[in-house]
Amino acid sequence: MVKVFSLNKTICLTSNLMDYQQKKDTVLVRIHSLDELKMMYDELVTKNHFIEVYYYHENEKLLLSSFSLAFKVIEAAGGLVKNKKGEYLFIFRNGKWDLPKGKIEKGEGIKTAAIREVEEECGVSKLKITKELESTYHTYHVEEKAILKRTYWFEMFCEDESQLVPQLEEGITQVKWLSKNDLQQVLDNTYESIKEVLKNIH
Repeated sequence: MVKVFSLNKTICLTSNLMDYQQKKDTVLVRIHSLDELKMMYDELVTKNHFIEVYYYHENEKLLLSSFSLAFKVIEAAGGLVKNKKGEYLFIFRNGKWDLPKGKIEKGEGIKTAAIREVEEECGVSKLKITKELESTYHTYHVEEKAILKRTYWFEMFCEDESQLVPQLEEGITQVKWLSKNDLQQVLDNTYESIKEVLKNIH
């Protein structure tokens, strides 16, 4: 199942009907064509009483690619970074806690972009990718253009113990190492897509 976070709703694209859990604020839609998917999406995202919308098709990859056609797709990469103390690296940007990430540049490898973005946004070095995590998806609008952003996530280990430096020109006002016990402040003020990534912290 692929989750797409769209404003205050979660769009779930799935090929497994068992993923759907019926509740009063959820709806399941069986998709047969691209035109139907676009029409259903436009209709359902405007209905405030639905929080989760499940789209079902037997081919999940086709469902995602068809859904993506309704948007301009932007790809980004970032990291869930851990240090020797078992702390995790967070940034504070635009009034919310976030994980370091950014757009992949033309011709740049995904892993290279992920490491570069963490280095630039947090002022760290000595990063090593230890595991590839699930990508996240979210939508937003820029001048009435609908954008679907896919972010590739990687678990990383950082040996750098030097002082953290926030990338102020990117709107980052704080960079902090936080322990598992301090994560509630992040969960109380972050994005739903980031909460998905944080499920990898055990």
